[in-house]
Amino acid sequence: MSGDSSAYLMVIGDREALGWILSTQQTAFPAARRGEAAKLAAGDRMLVYTTRGCFHNPTRDQGRVIAEAEVQGPAVRDDEPVRFGERAFPLRCPLLITELAPFGSGVVLADHVENLHVFPDTRSWSVRLRRSPVPVDDHDHRYLTERLRKTTRPLAEAVEDYTARATPAPPRR
Repeated sequence: MSGDSSAYLMVIGDREALGWILSTQQTAFPAARRGEAAKLAAGDRMLVYTTRGCFHNPTRDQGRVIAEAEVQGPAVRDDEPVRFGERAFPLRCPLLITELAPFGSGVVLADHVENLHVFPDTRSWSVRLRRSPVPVDDHDHRYLTERLRKTTRPLAEAVEDYTARATPAPPRR
């Protein structure tokens, strides 16, 4: 990380939202997160973290860091908010994502909490992930990106496995 840029964990708990983020190269925030969104600036780094429940199977899935995104500009209010379920996200922020861990791989965050400063209490570490974006220091950013780079592929090679899972299958008749 260089200059005055900051780094964050971007916590994604919904497969539809993740599919939108990966396919549009943007992220969005609810109006209540206006303050946090306003702090983002071009050059900031976002480590994309999918929760255990992101793909609706928390007994099978693990929370993983799957990509790193670079913020391309400030968050701006959109007249037509993006919606996921009943929630509206009127603040959008452009991103650049060039690499992505293939589905089912990436950095399992639970395996590394003892080595990360963002989690001072390793027994209740997941509580810190309830409000995204979660600021991380230079040590944590380097630690996670070093491990993430061992698993990533060019975005075009890995994105389809995520976007195919972004929407639920149609009901059987």
